[in-house]
Amino acid sequence: MSDNHDYVERTTVRETPVVVRSSNAGWWIAAIVAIIAVAGLLFVFTTQNRDSDLQAARDQGAAQASLAAATTDAQRAAVQASSAAQTAVDSSAHATQHAAEAAQSAASQTAQAAQNAGDATRDATTQEPPAQPQ
Repeated sequence: MSDNHDYVERTTVRETPVVVRSSNAGWWIAAIVAIIAVAGLLFVFTTQNRDSDLQAARDQGAAQASLAAATTDAQRAAVQASSAAQTAVDSSAHATQHAAEAAQSAASQTAQAAQNAGDATRDATTQEPPAQPQ
């Protein structure tokens, strides 16, 4: 205490010991958070993988459908070509038959004409000359 009338207060500080206990709770929480994060990442990656698998399956299905349609179209075209060929063969056979009949008729007419001509020639040569008076 001094003479200049300053007021000084004295305080005593007591130290109280702080007991810190080590706890594993923080580590357990960190481990659980890490496990949840890993599970979430696995879910995200497997979901993306499924999407690509589904897309691949869709593409393969579309390719198979296109192949089936092309096969069906090719079979239909083959049937139509076979039918057209059969029709052409039938028409050709019919035309050949008509041509053969026409040729046979022409041959018969030619033979008849030749026979008529031969008969006429024979008649002309075998006629007796008119009788001459004696």
